[in-house]
Amino acid sequence: MSEIAKVFTGAQIHDGKRLHRGMVLAQTQDGSRRILTAEEVPQGIVAEPMAGGVLCPGFVDLQVNGGGGVMFNDSPDLATLQRMAEAHRSTGVAALLPTLITDTPEKTEAAIEAAVDAIAEGVPGIIGLHLEGPHLALSRKGAHDGALIRPMREADLALILRAAARLPNLMVTVAPENTSTAQIAAMAEAGVVVSLGHSDADYETCMAAFDAGATCVTHLFNAMSQMGNRAPGLVGATLAREGVHAGLIADGIHVHPASMRTALAAKGDGIFLVSDAMATAGSDITGFTLNGREVYRAEGRLTLADGTLAGADLEMGRAVHTLTHAVGERLEVALARAISGPVALLRDDMGLGRIESADHPLVLFDPESGAARVVD
Repeated sequence: MSEIAKVFTGAQIHDGKRLHRGMVLAQTQDGSRRILTAEEVPQGIVAEPMAGGVLCPGFVDLQVNGGGGVMFNDSPDLATLQRMAEAHRSTGVAALLPTLITDTPEKTEAAIEAAVDAIAEGVPGIIGLHLEGPHLALSRKGAHDGALIRPMREADLALILRAAARLPNLMVTVAPENTSTAQIAAMAEAGVVVSLGHSDADYETCMAAFDAGATCVTHLFNAMSQMGNRAPGLVGATLAREGVHAGLIADGIHVHPASMRTALAAKGDGIFLVSDAMATAGSDITGFTLNGREVYRAEGRLTLADGTLAGADLEMGRAVHTLTHAVGERLEVALARAISGPVALLRDDMGLGRIESADHPLVLFDPESGAARVVD
């Protein structure tokens, strides 16, 4: 066991799942970490005091469209991913899935190559790819370009299966109206995290997609069939189905706190946080373009000219803050939804979500402000 190099004191410690109070975090010479009592620390070890807050593993964000002033769709290449990863790391994100929203087949291929290149180059924080579309429901397109939405074809499936063989983690958001259960099954068998979203499908269709292998739902409540008394829709299917996970945009804008409380009560640890972040993340820009359309940033919202929400102006730390302050969830559980919750979906977790890991950054989170920063 490597010798202790220093200890962090004065902060609570979250190990990815549980919160520890009155303990210290020891960092060894090889960078790994251990949670200890103060009495277990040898004499003469350097102490690095924290003025409160919570030390935790870095956040894991499975839906990131942009950051640092750039959008993945605009330039799906290695340089864009490096800039996005750096911007999100500054907000406490240890790992992310860069997300390409509905675009052309050529852009999809470029996004796959960019993610493969980023993994090969060891770009810190890039752990795979999320393809959100184009096989969605036109009626629930949201800010996606309706002209590019289409059913999944044989060539599309083949491209996804090839990508799954080349990437450690691949998530694909589809609507079951535009994707067959056979296609969902083929993706799931190849290790793809198949997520239902941007869908108007009824309860029975969604359940059939879950039976086929879909295990996730993209930004629960948003851009999907809602839960009614006689028509449960995708929301109802998600809340009813055991073993299905769902991402949640907890900015207080996309979903009302009361709806969030209902979902958390129904799904337990099956709900994880996503930022759905756009180019504005980690930057001070006031707007950007999305598939040729202007997106405006104002009062914490990102909208198209017609008022349609276009992603979120959100950092993961603020999402945790929303859960604790607006929804009333315990800090221990809210933090887990940004750390171990998303990690549970990954095919290759790369040691993420664990305070012990020397391969990923340590983060200091301020529960009062929602701010987070890397401390080592």
